[in-house]
Amino acid sequence: MTQIMNKKSITTTLLNKPLIKKTSELYSRHKRWAPLLSFTGGFALDAFTLNRIDLLRDNLIMLSYLLLLGFLIVLVNFINDNRIQNEKVVCFAEWYPLGIQFLLGGLFSKYLIFYFQSAALSKNWVFILLLIIVLVGNEFIKDKLTNLKFQGVLYFLASFSFFIFAVPVLIKIMNALVFVFSGLLSLVFVSTTIYFIFKNSKSMSMNDFRKTMALISGVFLVLNLFYFLNWIPPVPLSLKEGGIYHHVHRTGERYELRFEKGKWYQPLKHSDQTFHYTEGDTVFCFTAVFAPTQLEKRIVHQWQLWNEKRDEWLTSDRLGFRIHGGRDGGYRGYTFKKNIQPGKWRVDVRTEDDLLLGRISFLLVPAENARPKLKTIYK
Repeated sequence: MTQIMNKKSITTTLLNKPLIKKTSELYSRHKRWAPLLSFTGGFALDAFTLNRIDLLRDNLIMLSYLLLLGFLIVLVNFINDNRIQNEKVVCFAEWYPLGIQFLLGGLFSKYLIFYFQSAALSKNWVFILLLIIVLVGNEFIKDKLTNLKFQGVLYFLASFSFFIFAVPVLIKIMNALVFVFSGLLSLVFVSTTIYFIFKNSKSMSMNDFRKTMALISGVFLVLNLFYFLNWIPPVPLSLKEGGIYHHVHRTGERYELRFEKGKWYQPLKHSDQTFHYTEGDTVFCFTAVFAPTQLEKRIVHQWQLWNEKRDEWLTSDRLGFRIHGGRDGGYRGYTFKKNIQPGKWRVDVRTEDDLLLGRISFLLVPAENARPKLKTIYK
């Protein structure tokens, strides 16, 4: 009781100081707008700071967010547990959860941008939806951000989402083993912070610590299940562009692409969604896949035809090539098929370990008259 009274008296004394008093009054008047400002601030900061997933600066910014987030989580719990009574620290106790909220918003907005770039929504929508829920929900949970279990789960999700792309960027290797290692690294990172809080707590027991870690470990197992179900986008790789063409040819540093000229109302047409086929034609699939600098990976184009009788997609060919990371627009490459039959086709762009990067669908129909007029572009 004495500690609580001291805490209140410290806060009251400091609130009488002009600068702190004006700041507190301003916050009280506009308190309902704080979540919106926090949300907007996080996104605005991204607009000026976020570039490529493999840039050292951007990764250091996100790592600093994680470290500062961990510091604020420790600070909030120590204040709630009366471990800290410094008047200059305690007087801003109401602001620290808002800081946690701002950092979570900043991190998850960055993650959403990166993961959305790598996502094939037909397979990865579950994880993308999870990030959206956390990002939007974060703006309305300030009162929950003093609960350590809740803090721990969000902190782990933020750390996990960072390490599973930062580690491959750092070591220039991407596979299932690296993913599991990255997840374990994030688990150790968060559990160390949580253990430090419990170890120095006056009111929380080690049994509470075990319950908190059991909850976080459960989230870890679920996210690993997501990965092996191909529900997590294969960051740091991303499909920058892709399309179906009548002709693809490399000329110097550029690729010459030819596709059927669009109607007057199709000024943005850049590939063939409907391919008019004549005997002897070759169908090309061109893609550009971004990978971090010095990361090499084999990419596969899986050509599939829809079989109406069996009501399923049947794989015709798996054709691949190696990509070399570093190019802003992605590493360009193509595969092609001859003697192809009419029907509904799709080309799945996958990694060699079968992670889906994207999907290109097209309809192949026989040309009724003369060959269609072609348009040439360069990439």
